[in-house]
This record gives sequence, structure tokens and C-alpha cells, in this order.
Amino acid sequence: MAALFSPSLVIFDCDGVLVDTEPVANRLLVRLLGDVGYEVTYEECRRLFVGRSLEAVVAHVEAALGRSLGAHWPDMIREESLKAFAQGEVQAVPGVEGLVRSLRIAQLPYCVASSGRLEKMRFTLGASGLLPLMADALFSAQMVGRGKPAPDLFLHAAREMGHEPASCLVIEDSVPGVQAAVAAGMPVIGYAGDPHTDAAGLESEGAHVVSDMSALARLIGV
Repeated sequence: MAALFSPSLVIFDCDGVLVDTEPVANRLLVRLLGDVGYEVTYEECRRLFVGRSLEAVVAHVEAALGRSLGAHWPDMIREESLKAFAQGEVQAVPGVEGLVRSLRIAQLPYCVASSGRLEKMRFTLGASGLLPLMADALFSAQMVGRGKPAPDLFLHAAREMGHEPASCLVIEDSVPGVQAAVAAGMPVIGYAGDPHTDAAGLESEGAHVVSDMSALARLIGV
């Protein structure tokens, strides 16, 4: 596979692209949503909420239930998520550490732009061993007015890193993330290494879809 992209900056999503946290996080969310009366399957949960901020999830559920979940609910979810991650080993996505090290060797700048908060990123990246490679360039949706699928986060990351949007390349595993990249005017690779990832949805929104990191590395030429 020949190199298809020549970016000046690579922007990674975090969950599902760098760290394999989506199964644990979504099974927990299914259980906690059921506790408040919002019944959803694991597959539906991933389709509806992967790539979205917790605030967007809360807004969706509150609209469906017709009532507030309470001001404490987002913080409770975050606390329970960190507990769940701590109970199980958080793994780096297969092949991603090698990809990141190749970017460093090639002196190709990169950063992380996630819907999750900084403390969550630091925890999961730290637990997976990736934090030393990523710590200097973490951007969270809490830094901008609107999360994915709005382009704000990616535009903020590009601006802070000193790159034009069109010269950036986004690596995403969620439909809202791909939509955000496209809205920001950035080309995007959809990573669909997890069988529950909506590969067709990623492609339909404009991503070039791959299912392993070695193919992704070849597309960038590293």
C-alpha cells in the first residue's frame, strides 16, 4: 500500500485508537444507564455514544427520559470509569506504539485530541505505557466550546500545534470524530480494528478506513 497522505501533523483520537478502553467503558455505561431507566444494548451504546463527550451522552439520555439525571451524574460516571479501568489492565491498541515511535523517528509531529478529559487521558495512556510518548500534546473537548462532531477540538489542536487544518491528518474510530475532522477541513483515516467499530459509517462520512496499524503506517509512509 503506497503512502496516500503527507501530513505535517497527525492528530490521534484516544479511546479506541491509542488505548483499548471502549469495551470496558461501554459495558459500564450500559449498566449505569440501565440503573437510571435508559435501557440500551452494548451494540446500541457503542453506535450512539462512541466518540461523543459525556455531556453529549447525558443530554441525549435526559431528552429521551424527559428528566434530569442530576448534576452529579457525569462526575459519577467518570469516577466509576476510572475504577473500572483500574480493575482491568488497560492495553495500547495493537501496533500503535510502533506507529508513534515511527512518527518520532520521521520527526513528524503528532498530538492527541479526545472527547475525554485530561485526567482520563493521562490515566489510560499511563496505564497502557503510552503516556511518555504523548504527554506533551494532549487536547481535550473540555478546552473548547463544542465537542465532536463539531470541528472545534481539532481546529484548536491544529492551532496550538502551529499547523494549518488542511495539512493535518486525523486518526479516528468514531463517526462523530470523522464528522468533526471533515468539518475542520482535515483528511481522516478511520481505524476499524475493533469488530464493533462502525467501519461502514466511518467510510460513509469520508474516512479512508483501515483495520490495522501497519496499514495505517503505510498510508502515512512511516
